[in-house]
Amino acid sequence: MLTATYKKQELVFKEAGGTSRGVLETKPSWFIKIENNQGIFGIGECSIIPGLSMDDSLELDVIIADVCTNINDYVQDYHQHLKDVPALRFAIETALKGLQVKHPYELYPSQFTSGNEPIVINGLIWMGEAETMLKRIEEKLKQGFSCLKLKVGAIDFNEELRLLRHIRNRYSEKDLELRLDANGAFSPVEALSKLEALSSFKIHSIEQPIEAGQYEDMFQLCRKTTIPIALDEELIGVNDMSAKAELLRLIMPQYIILKPSLLGGVMASDEWISIADELNIGWWATSALEANIGLNAIAQWVATKNSSLRQGLGTGQVFTNNLRSPLYLKGQELYYNPHGNWENPFEANDG
Repeated sequence: MLTATYKKQELVFKEAGGTSRGVLETKPSWFIKIENNQGIFGIGECSIIPGLSMDDSLELDVIIADVCTNINDYVQDYHQHLKDVPALRFAIETALKGLQVKHPYELYPSQFTSGNEPIVINGLIWMGEAETMLKRIEEKLKQGFSCLKLKVGAIDFNEELRLLRHIRNRYSEKDLELRLDANGAFSPVEALSKLEALSSFKIHSIEQPIEAGQYEDMFQLCRKTTIPIALDEELIGVNDMSAKAELLRLIMPQYIILKPSLLGGVMASDEWISIADELNIGWWATSALEANIGLNAIAQWVATKNSSLRQGLGTGQVFTNNLRSPLYLKGQELYYNPHGNWENPFEANDG
């Protein structure tokens, strides 16, 4: 028999995070612990992004409480029972994985968890006023990042072009890889012309230029674009393997972005990868503002994939009250210290 408990934490941003959906100063996460009769436990994180996650519901607390109370009824088929709450699925998946391994936080052994090999990541630049963004860009470059991801679509487009022009005047394509994320900010009518304007700055890729669900428009964009397009929000809520294959075959993007908290966990993300590989579509993984519990699971999973692309796993640094963990950044490299200590979010409750 298993028992499950949960604890909610409001994560506080060091600096307000600007997205196309507004500015975030805090966001919630729920830590879920599943324990067996021998006292062996695993911990997962249910992390949502207000306004984006499918799980963003006033009833989420009730759902989590019910799942924890009746955990033995859920564990056999939780991927199906919880298909509409993907962040909770990921949390349950992570916690159950922790029960199966020697150490509850070392989920997917690799050279990364041994401390021998880092994961190379991109630097994330939040949306904001042009001068503020420029200052953040300079800070990331001084820290040693050679790939930056910029959120676009929230400020004046000409200002964004000016910002990119300034960057490219100082750093060539060889010195700095630029990725953009529009979060669906462009309209289908204007998207192609905006992509053409952006392409002069040698952009690696752009995530979700138009809102999800406009399949024909997205297909045409992917076919005509001068910048490789990566699907992000487009993947949310697509659960069946056949539906995933149909979506990718219909749109044929250049890349897909995998966020386990938004897609239903590692198993669900692996399904996307298997289809993408068949269709010769590239991919990389991105954390979705998880605390270190969720970030750790994503990083360890990604490390087993031996991907040559930079991953989007730098968001563990953005909170003032994140859990202490063996994860640490050295420049653009994310490391795991196998001798480091974890802060158990339940330790206060455990007495």
